[in-house]
Amino acid sequence: MYKQTTVLLLFIFLFACQVAPTPDGILKGHVSIGPIQPAIQDSVPEPTLNPEMYAARQIVIFDQHGRREMARAPINANGEYEIALPAGTYSVDINHSGIDFAEGLPAQVEIQPYKVMRLDIAIDTGIR
Repeated sequence: MYKQTTVLLLFIFLFACQVAPTPDGILKGHVSIGPIQPAIQDSVPEPTLNPEMYAARQIVIFDQHGRREMARAPINANGEYEIALPAGTYSVDINHSGIDFAEGLPAQVEIQPYKVMRLDIAIDTGIR
């Protein structure tokens, strides 16, 4: 009887002490990419972005110090991305494709439980 009671108390203690996971928040935004041709002419309409231009790039989420990659978020054909992350502070960048540059990146973001953090990104392709 003593052994069964001890095992039962140990079982209850182990499950009662488990830490509940931190609720997620959402990081989302819009990505613009440009320019996509060397020179814009008045008489020629500017080309539109194709889905492959977005698919070649991703949003990369690092720990708050920017040292360890935590996650990646794909960018859809409309330039939107969205990812659920545990609450905390992160460093956000892009996976640089060619000579891509995004002003303001890497950026520090704070994700709060049950809230949406919006970070829009403008990627400069370097084409001139």
